[in-house]
Amino acid sequence: MPCLASSERYSISLPNGHRFPIAKYELIREQLLWQGIAPASDIYDPGLAAEEDILRVHSPNYWYRVRDLQLTPTEVRRLGLPQSPELVRRSLSSVAGTVESSRRALRDGIGLSLAGGTHHAFRDRGEGFCVLNDIAVAAARLLHHGEAQQILVVDLDVHQGDGTASIFQNEPRVFTFSMHAGANYPLRKEHSDLDIALDLGTEDDTYLQILRDTLPRLLGQVRPDFIFFQAGVDVLATDKLGKLALTQEGCRQRDELVLGLCHQHRLPVAVSMGGGYSERLSDIVDAHCNTFRVAYEVFG
Repeated sequence: MPCLASSERYSISLPNGHRFPIAKYELIREQLLWQGIAPASDIYDPGLAAEEDILRVHSPNYWYRVRDLQLTPTEVRRLGLPQSPELVRRSLSSVAGTVESSRRALRDGIGLSLAGGTHHAFRDRGEGFCVLNDIAVAAARLLHHGEAQQILVVDLDVHQGDGTASIFQNEPRVFTFSMHAGANYPLRKEHSDLDIALDLGTEDDTYLQILRDTLPRLLGQVRPDFIFFQAGVDVLATDKLGKLALTQEGCRQRDELVLGLCHQHRLPVAVSMGGGYSERLSDIVDAHCNTFRVAYEVFG
């Protein structure tokens, strides 16, 4: 039975008109409960990530300046979020959500985080609303403790998982797969182990066929014993920053394909939310809730 990491720390105050939809975290949790997708007993607070886990991935210089609110104006601008004690706690809690989700996936087959997917955080810097790279921290922790030997990162956010690719570029035990809109942020792409750059405006049928042709083959090639699934919903046609054209149903089928393969092959999977920037907040919330609904249908 899935468990869901969630925390009040995920929501922080942002300036009026800020384009990051910070309200989604609370609304997703409320909708999951209201629709009966998840009982309250399945939702837990993951706490804060340990500094030793952070420092396996991020440079001490960067982490200490994040922790002590010493980022430069240029770094804050690149990050896209104002630095504050609340942002530090939010980042540590979001990382903890993915770390705990990975631990529960080892026990239950799947772990879910109602945050995370901050794949634009590099070893020595944050970018694109991403302070710390939760997937990288959780993956490095699994490897350090011998709880996984070969990890596959399935990053289906509309933007390339550049930070994750960079962090693991010389780590053969982590295979990074990113399927994203090609002519989109980030302007300068990193090299994942496998990148699929989609044409702008790619719709459901083409997207799903490419994924069906790719992921089963990757499972046979990489032979992972653990999977991280970055389930960004900025692939929707309604997304302001996405430039692809998936429907809610297409996005749901994407999640069903990924999680179905994990279940079929008995591969533990940790799911994090990633991005979503549709004009209507309800579109973002509905798509993320669909991911968790599918998780319960497949693994429940």
